[in-house]
Amino acid sequence: MQLYPINAGNFKLDGGAMFGVVPKSLWTRTNPADTNNMIDIAARCLLIEDGDRLILIDTGMGNKQSDKFYGYYFLWGDDSIDRSLAKYGFHKDDVTDVFMTHLHFDHCGGSIQWNKDKTGYEPAFKNAHFWSNADHWQWATEPNQREKASFLRENILPMEESGQLKFTSIPNHHILQNSELGFDIFYANGHTDKQMIPMINYKGKTICFMADLVPTAGHIPLPFVMGYDTRPLLTLDEKELFLNMAADQNFYLFLEHDAHNEIITVKHSEKGVRLNETFTCNELF
Repeated sequence: MQLYPINAGNFKLDGGAMFGVVPKSLWTRTNPADTNNMIDIAARCLLIEDGDRLILIDTGMGNKQSDKFYGYYFLWGDDSIDRSLAKYGFHKDDVTDVFMTHLHFDHCGGSIQWNKDKTGYEPAFKNAHFWSNADHWQWATEPNQREKASFLRENILPMEESGQLKFTSIPNHHILQNSELGFDIFYANGHTDKQMIPMINYKGKTICFMADLVPTAGHIPLPFVMGYDTRPLLTLDEKELFLNMAADQNFYLFLEHDAHNEIITVKHSEKGVRLNETFTCNELF
């Protein structure tokens, strides 16, 4: 098995929205804001090469939305899925599976693209299965008013229409062991219903793709919960459970949205679980 970080692009989000009720004087210590109160955000995806399978976890925003839409997110940098795949000698057509932690636009938008004449949409990964789960799919295709703007139909429905959509199993408890894709999955419901956190056994280490359970290193303290989360009190419980496991078992946390910290470990302290070490992907992969 080999792992590759795939940078799908960088953007900015409002720091207050990213940290909910936490005062700015606290969250700016780890996530400094610009004059518009925006903080740096990455869309760092993960590619798993395992035998004859090439599995991509999440796909970023994509490039099919309007300039007005992207203007809300202050895109920066030159990263893209195509450039990142090419860096390691791969192409979108090589990908066999696209695993989506959840279907918010900044996690799955790159899965679907315009067709050639821009009259409709088509899979960006024509040879891949798209993986979600049945409960989250229903949640995303029948969205509540709070999340409706994050679940864009053009990102989601073409996956089903293409015939390439598959669902993972849903466990009775938090963790699905040895899923159909060969890694464990931690299911979390605080951010959105049935978000999936992949837990990958790699060279004796457990690499956890944190998605929006712990979006940046600044979100490690339990009360540091995003304003976007639909069930923040449930997020508190899920973070506590997961971060205690991570500290006990020395998990390596791959941060999808932290533009400046790629992988971290955590430890127990008098204040609870806190940051231990930081690593680049090159150091571990």
